[in-house]
Amino acid sequence: MLNVQRLRVLREVLAQGSFSKAASALDYTQSAVSQAIARLEDEAGVPLLERDRRGVRPTSAGERLNEHAGRILTQLDAAEAELDAIAGIKGGELRMASFPTAGATLMPLAIAAFRAAHPNVTLGLVEGEPEELAPRLRDGEFDLGLIFEFEGTGELGPGLWSTPLFEDPMKLALPKGHRLARRDRLALSDLAGEAWVQTSEASACARHVLRICRGAGFEPRVSFESDDYLTVQGLVAAGVGVALIPQLALSQTVSYDIAVRELHPAGPTRHVVAATPGTGVSLPAAGAMLDILLSTAARYRDGFVTPSRR
Repeated sequence: MLNVQRLRVLREVLAQGSFSKAASALDYTQSAVSQAIARLEDEAGVPLLERDRRGVRPTSAGERLNEHAGRILTQLDAAEAELDAIAGIKGGELRMASFPTAGATLMPLAIAAFRAAHPNVTLGLVEGEPEELAPRLRDGEFDLGLIFEFEGTGELGPGLWSTPLFEDPMKLALPKGHRLARRDRLALSDLAGEAWVQTSEASACARHVLRICRGAGFEPRVSFESDDYLTVQGLVAAGVGVALIPQLALSQTVSYDIAVRELHPAGPTRHVVAATPGTGVSLPAAGAMLDILLSTAARYRDGFVTPSRR
């Protein structure tokens, strides 16, 4: 039978690229690392590593075992965390993920409330785009994640249990002196000739903006790209283009003086959800955090963070 601790050693050796670096990371002696790998190879019945002047690399068997070890160890860590919490939320770890605008606005409030109520639970937070986080959630790398999708796109896919939190409409941001800023009602087609500032081409928001612009009969002329919505706002304020920006991103306090308008008859909206792997919330700490996120989201829906720029 394969030894779990030796699987950890294998993963560390391959991650570090050498026995000596793995020994330092694990606080082992190099001899102990060598012995662990030798015994793991005996257990596996095949060579797992090859050594040359450039370092250590896996054999085909070692590469496959390393992939399996990653999934096995992730599940073991999750099991240990759940057992730690089974008698109540007294310890363990809650591994979370969030898309950046929620990570900068809602998550700090939720984390502060959770930590005050459950100080012995270790919290971790990773940021990323929904299409990156969703598969990692499905694989059990995280216990809970904040993600979003647009109506009809189905980008998140199956294998996740989700709880709706709120709707995050995207608003039109214009330079304050722009000719269209004098109008209160604007349609997407009014922007056909404008230069655009948007997130990078691969992002979910940029893909959706492209879809709806094409649906309105034009191809957006993108002049600048940035995945930081504060940068996007700064570029709009500088007069280099217009942008569609989620209301959640507009809630962040900045000094940029821009005009914010709603599109008519309706602009795009991000559906923000809290998601967990599988078919429900199994970790007590994740359930407690979900309750806090629902409360925090209600404050957002009720106008806790509302842009007020003319």
